[in-house]
Amino acid sequence: MCTLVQKYNIPGPRYTSYPTVPYWDMKTFSGKKWENTLQHSFDESNASKGISLYIHLPFCESMCTFCGCHKRITKRHDVEVPYIQTLLREWKLYCDLFSARPIIKELHLGGGTPTFFTPQNLKWLINGIFKSADYAERYEFSFEGHPNNTTKAHLKALYEVGFRRVSFGVQDYNETVQKAINRIQSFENVKRVTNEAREIGYLSIGHDIIFGLPFQTLQHVEQTILKTKELMPDRLAFYSYAHVPWMRGNGQRGYKDTDLPSPEEKRLQYEKGKKLLAKVGYQEIGMDHFALPTDTLYKSMQSGSLHRNFMGYTASKTQLMVGLGASSIGDSWYGFAQNVKNLEEYRHLVENGVLPIYRGHLLSEEDRIIRKHVLNLMCRFETSWNEEGSYFAELPAVLERLQEIASDGLAEITHSRLRVTKKGRPFIRNICMAFDLRLQRRAPETKLFSMTI
Repeated sequence: MCTLVQKYNIPGPRYTSYPTVPYWDMKTFSGKKWENTLQHSFDESNASKGISLYIHLPFCESMCTFCGCHKRITKRHDVEVPYIQTLLREWKLYCDLFSARPIIKELHLGGGTPTFFTPQNLKWLINGIFKSADYAERYEFSFEGHPNNTTKAHLKALYEVGFRRVSFGVQDYNETVQKAINRIQSFENVKRVTNEAREIGYLSIGHDIIFGLPFQTLQHVEQTILKTKELMPDRLAFYSYAHVPWMRGNGQRGYKDTDLPSPEEKRLQYEKGKKLLAKVGYQEIGMDHFALPTDTLYKSMQSGSLHRNFMGYTASKTQLMVGLGASSIGDSWYGFAQNVKNLEEYRHLVENGVLPIYRGHLLSEEDRIIRKHVLNLMCRFETSWNEEGSYFAELPAVLERLQEIASDGLAEITHSRLRVTKKGRPFIRNICMAFDLRLQRRAPETKLFSMTI
């Protein structure tokens, strides 16, 4: 395994989209074209499937130095009301484009720290959204909560407007690691919010755990998972720390590369953690995710409905996902669009009746075919192909790139099918990269991606 880690530990995308953001082609994109694909997707799918809504709440009171998300650090809570007002104005701009009332199937509050906002303001935001929208049947609403500031009032307020799933960022319980990433939180706080969520009636509670953090050891990971066993969250994200100190806006320059576990140590942390989780009863879901057999994420994997987008893994798929808030990304299935990241610019554009988009991409036929394979691999660990479409003119080159992966026992390939082996699952990003024609045609000129292992 260590030899394979050394061989395949290269920079690579995490494939929350295809094409990945650095390969979005701005020559084919415009705000008007985005609106057209949005309206077309809405008309195709709203009545039958509903839509998804991602709302980015970017404020945090302190900087967690492991985080690569777009955020604004402040202790001033007078930012809450103006930001929600802008979100609701942006939502109205979208609703004005739609031909009917949107039916919301999935809604996720991400951050930043959503529980930076007061319970009353979060409830006001959701009620404001549904003044011009309807709840879908079997909807799934979720939010990210910080264990230190998520109160019972937060949990109750969001439960009352339809939320039944919450995820808490744990990362690691070791104090040395917590100090390095500036995320000090006790097991008692995590236990409190987990139990309170269960008491209120939340159906799915998730914990996020990270391996490969500065000063983190194999023993730290083991201890964190053994503590997690005491609480038995319904699902877990157990993923690799992405070290990208060159990216603007994160705090990862506060420690050195030598403070991080080696790639081999990281892989041992992952393998040990995965074995402990399996022993407890968790099932592996896609990449870096685990769930109990009673959770909807596991059930969706079994039924073949598991999906992956900018919200992560979801238990069902909608064709259209609208992104609200600074830096948020929307997906019309035919294209992507990302909002401006600067809060002041975001507010200025929305107040002037302009969708606050600054970049995006319209998918070509080739993009759509490759996305199908990437999603199949990420969600089901297998994919198949036929001779249709211009993309398959390049199929021999793809298969040639996959031969070494197959020789190393990471995948099994027949004439029209690829199946990732259990041995190959930690290398799923590398396998997807073999299908990624945009990456193969033009390697990044500068550092963009974290290491795959």
